[in-house]
Amino acid sequence: QVQLVESGGGLVQAGGSLRLSCAASGIIFSIMTMRWFRQAPGKQREWVASITGGGNTDYAASVKGRFTISRDNAQNTGYLQMDSLNSEDTAIYYCSATIGTPSYRNYWGQGTQVTVSS
Repeated sequence: QVQLVESGGGLVQAGGSLRLSCAASGIIFSIMTMRWFRQAPGKQREWVASITGGGNTDYAASVKGRFTISRDNAQNTGYLQMDSLNSEDTAIYYCSATIGTPSYRNYWGQGTQVTVSS
């Protein structure tokens, strides 16, 4: 059974940084695109960033230049480095990945809370 587990969330002051991790476990043949989403209170879940199996990245306009997505394929782990955080970044952050076991499907983590105090 494949699981995604996020970690690294917490409380940080505005202007600070956090690094989120997303670890995939289970019988995994390959991991295609990994993605980060977030959901702020009272708002819909929104896409934040993606990274393909080949390392190509893409970002939402609201985080471009402040967030960096990366991955360690040997460890089946993805990361989201978040710098210059502001109060609008407060949300539950979820990772998602397309994983082959060997058939491919999308998996979600349980989320990690990020709170930015102003």
